[in-house]
Amino acid sequence: MRRYGKHTNEDDIRIRPDRRGSRPRTNIRPKHENAVEGMVLTVDRGRLTCLVDGRTVVAMKARELGRKAAVVGDRVALVGDLSGRKGTLARIVRIEERTSVLRRTADDDDPYERVVVANADQLAIVTALADPEPRPRLIDRCLVAAYDGGLDPLLVMTKSDLAPPDKLLELYGALDIPHVVVNREELEKGDAADRVRAHLEGRITAFVGHSGVGKTTLVNALVAEERRRETGRVNAVTGRGRHTTTSALALPLKGASGWVVDTPGVRSFGLAHVDPSRVIHAFPDLEPGTEGCPRACSHDEPDCALDEWVAEGHADPARLHSLRRLLASRERKEGD
Repeated sequence: MRRYGKHTNEDDIRIRPDRRGSRPRTNIRPKHENAVEGMVLTVDRGRLTCLVDGRTVVAMKARELGRKAAVVGDRVALVGDLSGRKGTLARIVRIEERTSVLRRTADDDDPYERVVVANADQLAIVTALADPEPRPRLIDRCLVAAYDGGLDPLLVMTKSDLAPPDKLLELYGALDIPHVVVNREELEKGDAADRVRAHLEGRITAFVGHSGVGKTTLVNALVAEERRRETGRVNAVTGRGRHTTTSALALPLKGASGWVVDTPGVRSFGLAHVDPSRVIHAFPDLEPGTEGCPRACSHDEPDCALDEWVAEGHADPARLHSLRRLLASRERKEGD
């Protein structure tokens, strides 16, 4: 084997030619000015189903996007085969700026946040009034995530044939959250679906809830029959539902403009990513009162200026109680 010395002549170096030619390295990314806009409907093992000009197109993420992931609700730019024919694959080359983000962590000690849905206008928090019993701590955490992510909350109470909603409504009355009360019989007749649909028209609404509360049953009543998803039952022994929805899916609202996003049932909703100081923005009647608070005030300590603000009649005491309950939920487990 020939070894080259310290003072090798360039003519002695053998270079193997590349039949494909040489491509100079560059940091300049292609602009893809002719890319077509689409919306991500669902994600499954690296394949993203997108809505493009009224048809569904299967796509994959371009390598140039790096670790940036697209989620349901994202507005994306696509190139390649956009026909939607079976076996074709387009490429997502750009993810547009998001207007809102619903995020959660596995638990409060998990630093890795998961984006559940992007660009939703509203978060429908679905809870059963019985079978399984309501979990106010989980509802509180979903509310914090909605306020933090820029989504308007909507409380949907199911199974009203098993228990009245009065107690739960009293608990959240001070928050002035829009709400709908439904049961299965009303959903089958269509009356309840119409009441819910009135809150969803013209908006993108993400549905979240504990397994077994009837979330997917509700979603099925709001979409066309051919788009309905499998539903499950509550375990009579554990009182827990079975996960029948395994991935988030955006579906068009039947009989009106708008989208519903069915998400997998949750048993925990971590808030490790939420800065508690942002929760106050959801209470415009209390926020001005924080000007007199000490630096880094938790809004639940002796020197908090909100106590005096409420005492002077600027806001309802129940609103302050609700704020502090939500902030406390950031530090408590759902089952506490």
